[in-house]
Amino acid sequence: MVEEKKVIGIENTVLVTAYAPAPRGTTMYEVYNYAGVIMEIDINTNQIVNAEFTFITNLAKDFFVRLLQGYNLESGIDPLAEKIRKKYYAPSVESVIACIKVGFQRYFDLKHQYYPDKKTENRENAL
Repeated sequence: MVEEKKVIGIENTVLVTAYAPAPRGTTMYEVYNYAGVIMEIDINTNQIVNAEFTFITNLAKDFFVRLLQGYNLESGIDPLAEKIRKKYYAPSVESVIACIKVGFQRYFDLKHQYYPDKKTENRENAL
């Protein structure tokens, strides 16, 4: 018997990617050279629906998915960055935060450009 996967609609979501240099001497640098994030974001709620990172281990990938899922980008980058610093003790922490910051900026810039009818209440706070 083949397990059927439930398909979630993508009508209201967008994918945003962002990258930042990984610190030299880390496995992330040796394998990828960069820290990278892909975030699926609901344009109606500004919440992160799903995320994927360029981590080596599945545990780290899963941890960050759980950390980001449901986060509302209108809350700003600073609370999320602080949460990451408190939860992730690794040399690449600032690279990960940097790529998320780039992703936040890219999301709001492109949302404003392509979806001007979708209001963002606290855009200034988010950036």
